Amino acid sequence: MKKLALLLILLFSQMGVTEQFTETDTAVLVGKWKLDMSPQDKTDSNFAMMDITQVEGNTFNGEFYRKGVKIRNGQINTQLGIVYGALISKDNSGTYNTTFYYKDGLLHGTTHSIDRNFLAVWEATRIDN
Repeated sequence: MKKLALLLILLFSQMGVTEQFTETDTAVLVGKWKLDMSPQDKTDSNFAMMDITQVEGNTFNGEFYRKGVKIRNGQINTQLGIVYGALISKDNSGTYNTTFYYKDGLLHGTTHSIDRNFLAVWEATRIDN
């Protein structure tokens, strides 16, 4: 009887885990985004851009920060029912690692400059609705 009870507990606990990991529509990322590079200061005009042109499986392509700076190694993860993204970009000032997640129509992210020793926190709104 104890073995049956343990088996049922394991079975039902696994069902809950399966339901937790739902498919998430990664197509929400495609489009042009305006990045507020200093969201704590609503009076400034420190903005950048991200243009995600294609999502295919768990990868994406486009441009980041300004026109002409290509997204490299764009990766997506939806395991927790949230769309997470990561990318690498590079321009004349160095290499940047960026991560973000999508929630309530916004992207919330960070960009880490390897060569310039800073971490920027940003929020992005879609500008091509």
